[in-house]
Amino acid sequence: MRHIRSAALTAAALLTIGGGAVFTAPAAQAAVPFPSIGWQQRNCDYDGNGFDDVLIGAPGATVSGATGAGYVSVQYSSSSGLSTTKKSILHQSTSGVPGGVEAGDGFGQAVASGDLDNDGYDDAIVGIPGEDLAGLFNAGGAIVFWGSPSGLHGADSAWLENPGQPRAGANFGRAIEAARYFAPDPADPDANPRDSIAVLENDTLLFFTSPPGAAAQRLKPADEGVHALDATPLETGFTLRSLSHGNYNEDAWADLAISGVTTGDQPGIGATQVLHGAPSVEALRDGGVFEGGPAVVSSDFNQDGQDDLVIGDTGVGSPVGGSASVYLGKGDLSGLDPTPAQTWTQDSPGVPGGAEAGDRWGAEMSSGDTNGDGFPDLAIGAPGEDIGSVSNAGAVWALRGAPGGLTATGARSFDQNHPDIPGGAEASDRWGGQVRLIDADKDGFFGLLAAAPGENTNDGFAWVIPASSSGLVAKGTWTYDGTRLGAPVANAQFGAAIDE
Repeated sequence: MRHIRSAALTAAALLTIGGGAVFTAPAAQAAVPFPSIGWQQRNCDYDGNGFDDVLIGAPGATVSGATGAGYVSVQYSSSSGLSTTKKSILHQSTSGVPGGVEAGDGFGQAVASGDLDNDGYDDAIVGIPGEDLAGLFNAGGAIVFWGSPSGLHGADSAWLENPGQPRAGANFGRAIEAARYFAPDPADPDANPRDSIAVLENDTLLFFTSPPGAAAQRLKPADEGVHALDATPLETGFTLRSLSHGNYNEDAWADLAISGVTTGDQPGIGATQVLHGAPSVEALRDGGVFEGGPAVVSSDFNQDGQDDLVIGDTGVGSPVGGSASVYLGKGDLSGLDPTPAQTWTQDSPGVPGGAEAGDRWGAEMSSGDTNGDGFPDLAIGAPGEDIGSVSNAGAVWALRGAPGGLTATGARSFDQNHPDIPGGAEASDRWGGQVRLIDADKDGFFGLLAAAPGENTNDGFAWVIPASSSGLVAKGTWTYDGTRLGAPVANAQFGAAIDE
């Protein structure tokens, strides 16, 4: 039995200037700017055409001769769906991008999106947790790429790092999430309703934003007294791993779930801290500590108008093989119910397969409506799943949303040994290491993007599994990798990160 005490919100948040130069916003305006508050606000339309685009990291790729420098691919969508021809490949050798490629940078190990300047074009944030700064090994950094009518480019991109005390081994940029957590101007909360950035180091949460009076594409510091997370749910210390945002308490601000695992005397136990958004960053408040981690995803599974949180527990003390627990919003300003409404495993009635040690069922998750019934469903990756005698081949499950929450009725699982899915299960493919449900063509059905970063000895591939009124269907699945995008392939770990 794990006992988690409430985390104190005591450490000073570190906000800083991102890049330092003043940039001009694109002249054209996209359809309707809307900052991200709840899960339903998809914030990944980089060219403003109304269709969700896809941002994928390949942090192991060799770029300009530097092994493990990494890149990201941006695939633009339209009424025809996800494209592999209309795309951008971005890295630190791209013209205008700050810094330079170095071995082991891991550019693209974490990715996120949000409209940071409220121009209607979503922007991308790319983590570089292996970046060395001023002789500090793996201090880490991140880069912001600004959306425009032609998508993302290297020009005008902005640099982010820990401004107060870059540290060796801090891995700044290991996880990123963008949403409207607070107002840039607390005196006028309705002004400049832009998204802000939350960035994780191993043991620190930092925020970045464009405050009032600054140019739209300039990120500047907030007051020194800003409070952030001192994440120590157990006595032994904590390593931060992942982020998700949603509106868990029905107010006008996004809330942030921060998940990770303990270190020290009791290592590897998953725990998750929630911060409630507020008009000012100083007023961010404790939304509770929840058992399980280090994976989190937000959605409104029972469609009551308030977001819920699913925590994927693959840490020490988790159910055999891993689990996914659903914490529902209580329908008021208090936020999430501290007791899970549901806990799912592979041994739950109606869920295909059976739980085995090392499956890591719940290590990766995504939400979307796969069958068009109005209830979001949950995709669950298990990159450690053995397929027959093939170890760590990986698999993905889909649970349906329903009026009472998630249901196993109609639950399905997929792996590379399915006759309609290209390829075959191989050891250490880690199929389902990243999953994303996306309605790329806006037909009302969210298909599945499933990545296997270990495919072809860590080259990495992605699969696109279509959806219909009956949910996800394997027939018609297609696949691609860096080759199809004209990007580096060898040991790229393509698909190691996909923006949710």
